[in-house]
Amino acid sequence: MSLVNIISAIGNNSSIYPLIVRDCGIENPAKIVMTYDQNLKDSKQMALNATRERLIDEYGTSIIWLGGIPAVDAICNFGIKKAGFNPKINANLLKENSKQGLKYNIDKFKNLAPNEVKEMEKVLKNKSLYQKLLAGKFVLSTGIPIALMGYFLPKSNFALTRKIKKKQDTMKPILENAGSAENPSFKGLTSSLANMSTVNKMAITDGGLTVGRVGTARNKFEKLEMGFKMSMMMFLNFVAPIWIAKGFDSLSNIIFKTNVNLDPNLLNDKEFIKSIKNNDLEMPKNNIIDFLDNNAGSKFSKLAEKYCDVKYLKNGIRDPRAFVDENKIKKFQKEIEKFAQQAKASGNIDKFAKKALVAKSANIIANVGICSFLLAVALPKITFILRKKVTGSDAEPGLVTQPDK
Repeated sequence: MSLVNIISAIGNNSSIYPLIVRDCGIENPAKIVMTYDQNLKDSKQMALNATRERLIDEYGTSIIWLGGIPAVDAICNFGIKKAGFNPKINANLLKENSKQGLKYNIDKFKNLAPNEVKEMEKVLKNKSLYQKLLAGKFVLSTGIPIALMGYFLPKSNFALTRKIKKKQDTMKPILENAGSAENPSFKGLTSSLANMSTVNKMAITDGGLTVGRVGTARNKFEKLEMGFKMSMMMFLNFVAPIWIAKGFDSLSNIIFKTNVNLDPNLLNDKEFIKSIKNNDLEMPKNNIIDFLDNNAGSKFSKLAEKYCDVKYLKNGIRDPRAFVDENKIKKFQKEIEKFAQQAKASGNIDKFAKKALVAKSANIIANVGICSFLLAVALPKITFILRKKVTGSDAEPGLVTQPDK
């Protein structure tokens, strides 16, 4: 994997790769070290207990958070296939419009993709059951990780601490668990939720995790700290990176007159740059879907397949089971047109593309660095300061007896 591919991956805030880098590579180790140092101010034994809990909590949560949703999704897809349906059929197609939909695509592709159409016809005849299966998949893929992260993991971690502390004569027993909150309810869930990306599902599980961690906290001070910390982590993981990326990209456009809203892999694509120089990159003028269907082998269609989730079958026919997000493609096309216009105006397209690649890569690295610093250093420091002000102690609030008042 090339350096540009790595930068592209960690710069895609719609994927899990930035979360893996921030969570496992930077945030977790930093938090563990800072937890030890902070609790060492109370005692070495407190520091060891707190560090052990933090190590289990952070990496246990990361494993479930990052791997749980894809794993449960795979199991659910297996079950859906056993029920006789293909889970690749996008739930958005259940809503018919003038350009695509289940019935529309069946009629359009019945001679072009007969096998795929048969799968779609089965869904059409059993629409209600398919919607229920997709809704069940969403509930399981978010509910199981929430239960594991929010309830099972902390309770097991606390139980281990209680067992160890019974053997530690110099420490007082910690409070017994105060109980847990009820499982979140997913009433009114519709099949459209099944189209959520893994990252969006992770954001939902993070919300459930917050509820679970507050509910299983051992006293009111630990509840307050968990509520604050988990809420800020959600913001810094899912909102701040998008804001920062937009800010950096806008600054690059203003300061350097360089559009860097494209993926680094595309900015490094020699064929793409060649098409800009030769002015032969044909793009949709009106109907995007018709263009994709009639020009499957074109450069733009291949780019839409790579960057806009358009799917083609092996025979070159667009997959009728997949939904085409026209708004996403329109935005992508607009960014390409803006880049091409600036590149041509610069007088040296190759040099402009290299400058754009460097600027975009720098923006991504800076974004990851800032968010990682906020998550791994700033947030724990602020949490420790607030803990000291509220509890009067440097120790983890769940490891000391703090009577509720």
